Amino acid sequence: MGASVRLLGLFAIIPTTLLLALSFFVLFTNRKVENEGLKTFGYVIAVLLWIAAALVFSAGIYILATGQHPMAQMMQQMMQQSPTMMQRPMMNR
Repeated sequence: MGASVRLLGLFAIIPTTLLLALSFFVLFTNRKVENEGLKTFGYVIAVLLWIAAALVFSAGIYILATGQHPMAQMMQQMMQQSPTMMQRPMMNR
């Protein structure tokens, strides 16, 4: 399971690229805006997109380095705590 989970870290490149491309278009549009309040808002949005891209990319690096996916660990803990809950059909819950 370790090698296949490690490869999931490579998929972090896709959302990181999309977030950075979106921030480029926000900054490109921000150059055309004349209102200072809206210009400041554009810069804030661009910085938030950069932070989100950095978080997604660092999560991908973590998965590549350790071979542990945080969501997989949470699912395993849930299965250990209540295995019958996961086995029941959805209609009976």
